[in-house]
Amino acid sequence: MRDVCVLGLGLIGGSVLRAASAAGRTAWGATASPADAAAAAADGFDVEETVDVALARAAERDALVVVAVPLPAVDEVLRRVAAVAPTCRLTDVVSVKEQVDDAVRYRLPGARYVGGHPMAGTSRSGWAASDEALFRDAAWVVIADEDHPEPEVLLDVITLALDCGAHVVPATAAEHDSAVARVSHLPHVLAAVLAAVGADGGPLAMALAAGSFTDGTRVAGSDPELVRAMCEGNRTALLDAVDDALGRLGAARGSLASTGGLAKTIQAGHAGRRTLDAQRVVKRTGISVDLTSPGALEALLALGARGGRITAVRGTSALAETS
Repeated sequence: MRDVCVLGLGLIGGSVLRAASAAGRTAWGATASPADAAAAAADGFDVEETVDVALARAAERDALVVVAVPLPAVDEVLRRVAAVAPTCRLTDVVSVKEQVDDAVRYRLPGARYVGGHPMAGTSRSGWAASDEALFRDAAWVVIADEDHPEPEVLLDVITLALDCGAHVVPATAAEHDSAVARVSHLPHVLAAVLAAVGADGGPLAMALAAGSFTDGTRVAGSDPELVRAMCEGNRTALLDAVDDALGRLGAARGSLASTGGLAKTIQAGHAGRRTLDAQRVVKRTGISVDLTSPGALEALLALGARGGRITAVRGTSALAETS
């Protein structure tokens, strides 16, 4: 198993370090946060004094470097990677992919890079929130992009995700950003609006708030700066999703005002939820994709577009399930 160097030891990075170590990998990390570094070291994990020291070790051992910092900090971390390990094996776990991909192209044209994003998290942050089981049964997007075609590094990133307990969904950076705008970033915006509207109802409204309000506003408890960075970093795709949501809310308001009815809105939402439930229990067929074959990227992207997932690796072949 390839060694892993994790840069950033918050919720996601810390969970990657924990999970990679639990899987039997040699793994170490570094962070700009003295508190997270001290906490990780106190828990028995291998934490280097600085990012540069961690990267020098990664370069020496040809380890897979994982960038696990918030989007605003990515560029500075990539500067350090460029200075110390410019041709390293590189991935990331940042929630926006096109912007990170552009930054890697600019800062690290010689890096062997394959982007990634685990679809898991909580409203808490920092090392104390990290958990080796955070990614268990979660989707981990791996970017299968023709501009980053090195099969060995693609295999490195896929196997890391699998070792962390996730299943892998291949996609392009643009496909990822469009999808997460709708199922991750828009929910943060709507949760913020819902929480603010509820709070404006005053003490009585808060006293009566039950499961639907609590569930609908859960992610509004996340660190506001992290949410801002994530959502603003995916501005173009999020605008499309917000426009879709506003159109539906406008139609609901118009119907409620004119006829008093909300049937179309409620039924469409119910159908959408049933689509999610069906996706999670659909019967799947097993297939195999040889990652060294000429058509591997196209096969992986077709798999992801159908909602398929990679569940294991055998040699250079990805074993997958598709509906």
